[in-house]
Amino acid sequence: MLFSKKAIYIAALSAIATISSASSAHAITFSLTPGITRTNGATEGSFSTFYNDPNTKTIDFNNGTVPTTGFATYSFAHDQTGWQPTSGVSKSSVTSNVWAPANPDGTDNTSKYLEVFTGDAVTITLQQTLNAFGIDWGAISATNTFSFYKDNKLIQSFTSADVEPVAEKYGVKNAKQGQWNGYLEFYSQSDQDNFNKIVISQGSTAGGGFESDNHSFHIGTGKFDTKATPEPGVMLGLLAVGGVVFLRKNQNSKSLV
Repeated sequence: MLFSKKAIYIAALSAIATISSASSAHAITFSLTPGITRTNGATEGSFSTFYNDPNTKTIDFNNGTVPTTGFATYSFAHDQTGWQPTSGVSKSSVTSNVWAPANPDGTDNTSKYLEVFTGDAVTITLQQTLNAFGIDWGAISATNTFSFYKDNKLIQSFTSADVEPVAEKYGVKNAKQGQWNGYLEFYSQSDQDNFNKIVISQGSTAGGGFESDNHSFHIGTGKFDTKATPEPGVMLGLLAVGGVVFLRKNQNSKSLV
């Protein structure tokens, strides 16, 4: 596999913000970067900088379906209170169109990707415990929500309001969409915030969808070792500047499960 040195360098300078609350010891962090290509000249979106890690598994949706067996199984659900669709049946699917999450340089991704429509959610159930998860995230919409669980216990939730502020600074802009895209990765900080279920949802009170591609799953327990992080001084600066903003916004986020 061929990787862009520039992309890896950008990844090392990505924003990493700790999001927690006063009532919880859990603290999942995240980074947003342009991501990398897994093959030279590919047009299948961005991939995790840890794609080659032996404990990382990737689902790229290129076969046009979501997996229903194996280490990660996907299932769809629809919120009956939502305004779309009126049938109460999920219309979320694997598709290919202009809203596909972009390549690392912002050009069009022509491969298939997962779209979660308004009022829908997709639950990813894992056979093993994870300490990192990532997606190529395209066309960020209001009320896009990630929720992380250990069995049926909610560990932490994030919304587009938590992540969108860093997208313009550290992501890439797709000219055709006119929106910011990027590879978003979540990292456990201890065994207290490891997870084995993820719910990706799009709220029923806002339009738009939740577009993602190239999901990466890192099998492991305890704190995830990011291996390539900014120098300590840079890291502290990012946390000092960005952490307070994200903390305030995250206190208003809710699970849409």
